[in-house]
Amino acid sequence: MASAAEQLAANINFGAFAKAEELKARIWFTLGALIVARIGTYIPLPGIDSAVFAQIFQQHSGGVLGMVDMFNGGAISRMTVFALGIMPYISASIIMQLLTSVSPQLEALKKEGDAGRKKINQYTRYGAVVLAAIQAFGMANGLQNMSGPGGGAVIEPGPGFVGLTVVTLTGGTMFMMWLGEQITARGIGNGISLIIFAGIVALLPSAAGQMLEQLWAGSISGFKVAFIAVLAVVVITGIVFFERAQRRLIVQYPKRQVGNRMFGGESSHLPLKLNASGVIPPIFASSLLLLPLTVAGFYGGNADTPGWLQTAMAYFGHGQPIYIAAYIGLIVFFSFFYTAIVFNPDETAENLKKHGGFLPGIRPGKNTAEYLDYVLTRLTVIGAAYLSVVCAMPEILIANYALPFYFGGTSLLIVVSVTMDTVAQIHSHLLAHQYEGLLKKSKLKGRR
Repeated sequence: MASAAEQLAANINFGAFAKAEELKARIWFTLGALIVARIGTYIPLPGIDSAVFAQIFQQHSGGVLGMVDMFNGGAISRMTVFALGIMPYISASIIMQLLTSVSPQLEALKKEGDAGRKKINQYTRYGAVVLAAIQAFGMANGLQNMSGPGGGAVIEPGPGFVGLTVVTLTGGTMFMMWLGEQITARGIGNGISLIIFAGIVALLPSAAGQMLEQLWAGSISGFKVAFIAVLAVVVITGIVFFERAQRRLIVQYPKRQVGNRMFGGESSHLPLKLNASGVIPPIFASSLLLLPLTVAGFYGGNADTPGWLQTAMAYFGHGQPIYIAAYIGLIVFFSFFYTAIVFNPDETAENLKKHGGFLPGIRPGKNTAEYLDYVLTRLTVIGAAYLSVVCAMPEILIANYALPFYFGGTSLLIVVSVTMDTVAQIHSHLLAHQYEGLLKKSKLKGRR
């Protein structure tokens, strides 16, 4: 059942949108920042022979590099200053969240409020710089080892190219990180998620064009195209359903008498999302699986490729049974692991006890924490199964029918989730604007 806020948001008269000046300014700022991010994916990296690299990328676009390129909005296929994308910052954020759960110092810092969160964010930025520099150094060395029919991908290899590449790619990642934070603060929606969302959406027209070319060339039948379209609609519908699904636990507050007046006695609810971990498990699972394959891909298939990397590429290729099994296993693991980080049953039970709230039929304190953990575990099992099906089934179709990666479950999950979150924030701004208008009208009537 939809909440009162959701019902009111569904009945909003969008004619009020024209009067919400602040919301319009935020939307325009968000669009402008995303355009800047997209422009950066077309600025080439200095020292790269674009024609040779395009030939090399074309040979490996159906494998690992194609998947990584999808998350970076096509920046790798053109080898631009934004080739690393925002992934180093996301990796640093995840690592910092993991450290916060195991480090008493960081956990105490998190509980300090805004000052503690600012320090943690600063540490995350430092970690992102380190990760970006390491990845940029590896990418620079990999580019020097890449060669195609037209020669090497790097015009003048050497320490100068490596240093320039590290500085350029690290600076590009830091700029995108700053741009994402500006979108979050001055725009609408989560800036980091919107940058990834824009990169995926920008590549969807070319992916649809590739499918139409295959249809016209006769390499794929019309039935398969129709099946893929229906499957995409089904997957999107399922994502919307499961992302909105939640278990609402009734929270009761006892009545108390203060003087001659009675307070309390009302009931509320504690919402537990079916998929509390969001898109983190598939993204993190993909990152771990693609790590050795990405390193192998930058060798360009040369004879110098280590044997263990060649074995990894053979057994962990997209659509291979071992890859699918490992992918599902990692999704399930990170679903439970990340849910345990973002939701602490003991802390929630303690907060309920402090405010006098209790679950009907459950004793406050330890029993409430055990019940919350029991319910959350059952919900996470369903959520992990949902993520596994959504992400693994398109991987099998991609391997069997040579579809672009943009129709994969992870990309659809990111696009749908970010769209829902952004629309929810727009609704919240419209609701706030409506309430402000009602308050102004009531003040005017009071003056009269």
